[in-house]
Amino acid sequence: MKRIGILTAGGDTPALNATIHGAVTRANQLKVEVVGLIKGFNCLFNPRVPHVHLNPLYQNIPELDPTKGGTLIGSSRDFVDPNKKDDLDMVASRLQKLGIEGLICIGGDGTLNGLQPFAERLPTVLAPKTIDNDLGLNYPSEPDEYVRVNDATAKHGFRYKRTESHTQFDLNSIVNYATPGYATAVFVSASGVERIRTTAESHRRIAIIEVMGRHSGYIALGSTYGQPDIVLVPEIAPDLELLVARVKHLYDLQKNVVIVCGEGIVDEQGRELGAETKSTDPAGNVVLSGASEALRSKLIQMIGDKFFQLYRRGESAKEAIFTRKVGHTQRGGRPILFDRFYAAAQGAKAVELLVEGRNNAVSVLQYNTTKGFFVEGYDANRFRDRWGLIHARKMHPALYDPKLMKPSKLGMDYLMPIFTDAIGEDDMEHTRRTLFAAGNLSQPYHSINTDVHKRIRYLQAETV
Repeated sequence: MKRIGILTAGGDTPALNATIHGAVTRANQLKVEVVGLIKGFNCLFNPRVPHVHLNPLYQNIPELDPTKGGTLIGSSRDFVDPNKKDDLDMVASRLQKLGIEGLICIGGDGTLNGLQPFAERLPTVLAPKTIDNDLGLNYPSEPDEYVRVNDATAKHGFRYKRTESHTQFDLNSIVNYATPGYATAVFVSASGVERIRTTAESHRRIAIIEVMGRHSGYIALGSTYGQPDIVLVPEIAPDLELLVARVKHLYDLQKNVVIVCGEGIVDEQGRELGAETKSTDPAGNVVLSGASEALRSKLIQMIGDKFFQLYRRGESAKEAIFTRKVGHTQRGGRPILFDRFYAAAQGAKAVELLVEGRNNAVSVLQYNTTKGFFVEGYDANRFRDRWGLIHARKMHPALYDPKLMKPSKLGMDYLMPIFTDAIGEDDMEHTRRTLFAAGNLSQPYHSINTDVHKRIRYLQAETV
């Protein structure tokens, strides 16, 4: 294999450039050219297919910096409909004109769902990325636990339901232990919890901090490093009576409470607490208006004004309880050491999979209590249920204690290998040297897009 293409799809994560850097560095060693496809699948619908040669003369271009967040080749949420054969044929033809013999897609479960039709036209592999940590399996047999249930209100007349598991959960059995971007997102979220705590302490308030993870509680779980009092995850509906009792006890004890909640937390009927609007994001997901605000409203109603008036700490519950969203800061900025290192390793493995002749495969990060972390290839079809669908991984309930509303002992055991040495000395040194650099006051921000744009090349326009 002499030339491969690489693209980034879906939302950005801090470790995308690190994954690309790892792939290009390994390709240099194997004397393989790498072409970066601009703005993910979006460019494949453009007859000119804007692209960048990432390793001319088998040397990385200087713009490819693994310590920078985001992706120098851009991303989009566009996708190729696997049911549209003409579109797939068109895309395959354009890649062939570029001389691309294999394709690396850097993406999440949505990208992996759409990967197989590509793999029927040219060798295609996936390098995972998602801050939600929801691309993987809790154990290899997990896809077999999904069944279809008839539902007249659903789009296709049915919906998928997870049946009860009969498999013993073990940390060593996890397929793709952690995805690139997750560790940095937790670092940002836990840091936010630490900072908001001092405001809650100073003003005798109850803070509800919303973190990302629509259906996955991994970021909320990891945010425990910031020492919140309570953690709520989307996989397990909170007992509101128990929650209120715990909040009252803590408030009486320490005059402040900090709650972390995932954006997709649900009630006892499984309905998302964040009031849903009818609008959707570009990927088709229903937009949530705010789990933290919905939870705040419930606490205001259940705790009441008199509770705070008796403590002489406010005139109303509305005044005493506030919300904050960590938001898109979780997606951006410099990736910490864990993400940089293992993202690069997975990018390199993706190149190796193609060169070795593997197709429809995924580069995964595995963990073993004796061996530690290592990367390997995994058949993409093993992620699929019996109907061919890949489901986003949910946090296993064994990692969470619903009574304590904190990580369980097993949850702590899951987190510690990732975060014990997740930050390198250079991470803090980089902040010291760059954030308050004198030039930041006088010089405008220089976007990587400006430099990469000068390197973009195009196919000759197709004639009709």
